[in-house]
Amino acid sequence: MANNLITKEQAQSIIENNDIKTPQDIMGALKNMFKDVIQEMLENEMDETLGYERYDHDQPKSNYRNGYSQKKVRSSLGEIDIDVPRDRNADFEPKIVPKRKKDISDIEKQIISLYARGMSTRDIHEQMNELYGINVSADMVSRITDKLIPTIKEWQGRPLEPIYPFVFMDAIHFKVRTEGRVINRAAYVIIGVNLDGMKDVLGIWIGENESSKFWLNILNQLSSRGVKDVLIFSVDGLSGIKEAIQTVYPQAEIQRCIIHQLRNSFKFVSYKDYKEFTRDFKEVYRASSEDLALLKLDELEDKWGAKYPHALTSWRKNWDVLCPFFKFPDDIRRIMYTTNVIENLNRQYRKVTKSKCIFPTDTSLQKMLFLATDKATKKWTQRYRGWDKILNQLTILYNERITPYIG
Repeated sequence: MANNLITKEQAQSIIENNDIKTPQDIMGALKNMFKDVIQEMLENEMDETLGYERYDHDQPKSNYRNGYSQKKVRSSLGEIDIDVPRDRNADFEPKIVPKRKKDISDIEKQIISLYARGMSTRDIHEQMNELYGINVSADMVSRITDKLIPTIKEWQGRPLEPIYPFVFMDAIHFKVRTEGRVINRAAYVIIGVNLDGMKDVLGIWIGENESSKFWLNILNQLSSRGVKDVLIFSVDGLSGIKEAIQTVYPQAEIQRCIIHQLRNSFKFVSYKDYKEFTRDFKEVYRASSEDLALLKLDELEDKWGAKYPHALTSWRKNWDVLCPFFKFPDDIRRIMYTTNVIENLNRQYRKVTKSKCIFPTDTSLQKMLFLATDKATKKWTQRYRGWDKILNQLTILYNERITPYIG
C-alpha cells in the first residue's frame, strides 16, 4: 500500500531547491512550505479587509498596508516564524492566525475534520477558499491527511483484550482505482464486545479477495495483539472464514448471521407468496430448540420446497453455522444471531463516503474509514442492555474460559 506524501518529482524539486542533505533539512523544507501557505492565507485576508489587492494602485483607498509584524506560532511541524500584515487603521483582524493565538495546528485539524465528514478534495478546496481565500489543492489535502497514517497503523496494531465474548465480522465494498483500472475493494470490519459489555472496532482490513488464507492472516493478527479466546463469532457468509476460525480459535462457536441468510432466501420468493412464506419461516428461526427448528424446517420444505428449492437448500447446507444460537438463552441469542452492530457502522461509512464514487488509492479509503470509525465509536459509551444477566449466563456456560479474566 503506497504511503507517499508527495510525488517523486515534487520531492526532487524540494531537494534541488532547498539543498537537502539531512532529515533536519527535510523538516526545514516542509516548515517553509507550510509557512508559505499560512502567509498566502494572511495576504488574502488582508486583501479582503482593505477591499483591494496588493499593488492595485487604481482603487481609491481609505486604508493602507502598513508593513508586517513578526509572530512565532506552533504547528504540527514545530515553531514557525510568520509575518502578519498590518494596516494603517489597525482594522485587520486575521482569522487564520487571530491576535494572541500561538497555535495554528488546528488548520490541519480543520482540513482533516472536513475530510472525515466525507467532503471531497474539491469541496475542501472550496470551503477553505471561502473561509481564508486560499487554494487548498487535492495534493495538499492528501499530504495533510497522510499524517494520519502513523496513527492508523498504531491503532490497527494496538493491544487488545485477552477475551471477547462476541466478535462480529462483515464486509462493505467500495470502488478503488488501482494501476489505471477501477476494481471492487472490500473493507472487512471486525467488532468485539468485551467482558464489560462494551463494543469496539478491533480493526479494518482492505482486500480484494477473501479466502481461508486471507482470514487466517487477520485472525493471527488478532491473536498476536493479545486475543487469546473468543466465545462466539457472528459472521456473514464470508468465504473461508469458518476454516480460519477453527484453526486459530478452535473452541469458538461460529454463528452465521440469520438476517443475511433470510434475505438471501426471501429474494427467491414471489410477491404474492412473500407474506405467507416469511410467516412460515419465523417458525424455524424462532423455535425454542434446534430439534423443533429442524421439525419446522421439514414442514417448510414439504409446503414450499417444490416451488422455491433455492430458498431452502442453503439452510440445510449451512445448518452447522446457522443453528448454534439455539443452544443459548434468548438474551444471548439476540446479540449473536445478527451482525446488525456492524451494519449500523456500515451505514455511517456509506454516509461519509457517498461523495466519493471511486477512491484514488487504498490508502485514501483507509483514511476515510478510520476517521468515520473514530467519530462513530466516540458515541459507543453504553454497554449492552441487560449485560449483567448476559455475563452471568456466559459465565455458567463458559466458566473455565471466562473466570480467569474476571477481576
